[in-house]
Order: sequence, then structure tokens, then C-alpha cells
Amino acid sequence: MAPSSDETVTRERTGILDRVLAMIELLAVHTEGLPLHEVAARLDIPRSATHRLLNDLIGHGYVRQDGERGGYMLTAKLVSLSFTYLAGSGVVDLAQPVLDRLARKTGELVRLAVVDTDRLTWVAKAQGALTGLRYDPDMGMEAPLHCTSSGFAWLSCLNDTEAMALIEKQRHRRPGLYQDVGPKGPRTDEEILEHLHLARQRGYSITIETFTAGMAAISAPIRTREGRPVKGTLSVAGPHVRVTEQRLHEMAPDLLAAAAEIAATGLGSPAFQRFRRDRDGDIFIGSGP
Repeated sequence: MAPSSDETVTRERTGILDRVLAMIELLAVHTEGLPLHEVAARLDIPRSATHRLLNDLIGHGYVRQDGERGGYMLTAKLVSLSFTYLAGSGVVDLAQPVLDRLARKTGELVRLAVVDTDRLTWVAKAQGALTGLRYDPDMGMEAPLHCTSSGFAWLSCLNDTEAMALIEKQRHRRPGLYQDVGPKGPRTDEEILEHLHLARQRGYSITIETFTAGMAAISAPIRTREGRPVKGTLSVAGPHVRVTEQRLHEMAPDLLAAAAEIAATGLGSPAFQRFRRDRDGDIFIGSGP
């Protein structure tokens, strides 16, 4: 039976949306911009269609073209929308005082990430290192699950099968995140699982140069109580020359206490709500248990 005209239009619109979202995610990783031919090649889209969609994104203010090099890059519009959402959700207002205290106590970068269905995104931070070497990445970045302390902290609360399925899903959806890892980053599934098993035993994850050369981090999950869904993660990171493995373990009690405080005070935020199913199997939005 041939598809109806409505079904054909729906598929076409879905295909266009998939391409547009893929372009945005690709350009989000390549902040320096990419030329037209490289965007087309990386996404396996004809150049004519790539050019048309990029021009549409330019027209809506989400992309701009570098006048000198001709590369395409994102504008600040997405960032503005993200922070508008976060401000309205109350996440930053609730968590920021906790982040600030932990940053002052540790003297390092503290970051909050929230779980959004199948991904983990850094949404707030506090910098405790006021002088000397500082590790200070941008917010709004999706955390690579296979090599970051935040990713390991979240996945350690799932079983191995669920954890590896999320990693594989991210690898397929965001291949750019998997092109580079730190010098000590895991290269095999077995090495990833080793990190997850250690994190389960400790209640927190530790990474040293797995994500970025010269950087060490510790992260703890945020959840109401054992066995309940993880809402996000809280991490402390800094240069490995200063943040040794011993120092990371020494930070653990303060980190765990701060994560528990956020779990106790921040669960009313819409950003910590989860998809749930009613008795008929329909999905609705509601606060996680």
C-alpha cells in the first residue's frame, strides 16, 4: 500500500528536522566553524541541501558565516535560549550557593550537570581557583559519557547493560564526542566498565587525564536515595599537578555532602523532572520519585 500524501510530508519534515539538528550539534562541537563542504561531508548531506539549510539557520539567527574564512558557526542565540530556560527552571538559583561554597572549600572548578532523558549536560559552575592554573570549560556542553567523571558517576548508578547502551546511543548520535579522549582515556568497553565498577564501590567517580590532558576530576551522582533515578551529577575538577588522586579522595566527603544538599533542595525544579508512564503506558511529565 502506497503511503498517503500526509505520511510523505511528515517523513520529509522529519528528515529535514533531523538534518538541521545534526548541523547544530556538529557546529556546537566545532566552535571555530566549518566550511560548507566539510559540514556536508561529515553529515553525508548533498552540498546543495547543506547550503540551503545553513542559510535557513542564518536567517533565523542561529548560525553565522565567518567573513574571512567563510566557515559556518553557531551564534550566541542558542546559549541565550539555554540560559533563559535555566533561569526560569530555578536550577541555578537553587544550586549556585552550594556550588559556590564547595568551590571556595576546594579551590577548584565545581560543575553541576543535569540528566535529560539519555544525556547529561553541564548547566552551572563555580570557580574556586582565583589564581594560577585554572580549568574552566564552557557551560551547556553535553558530557561525554565514556571518559568523564560526570558520565561515570551517572552511569555507575545503572546496570552495565543500561550504561553501555547509553554510551552507544551517544556515540551514534554525537560521533564527534568520541573522536578524542585524554591520554589515559578508556579505549575499550572493558576499561569503561572498570571505571563504572570502581565508581559504584566508592559512591563517586575519579578520572585523571581521561577526558582532557592534565586534568583530574571527581564526581558524585545527585539522587533522592539509593535505588532512585539520578537527577544529575556534581563534580570538582582541576589541573592534575595540583589535584592529585589523594586530594580527590580527600574532597569526596565534601562533594558527597554538597550533592546530597542539592538533592534535598533542588528536586522541585522543572529541570529535574523526568518522563514517567501512567498505568495505560502513556508518557507524561512528573517529578521523579
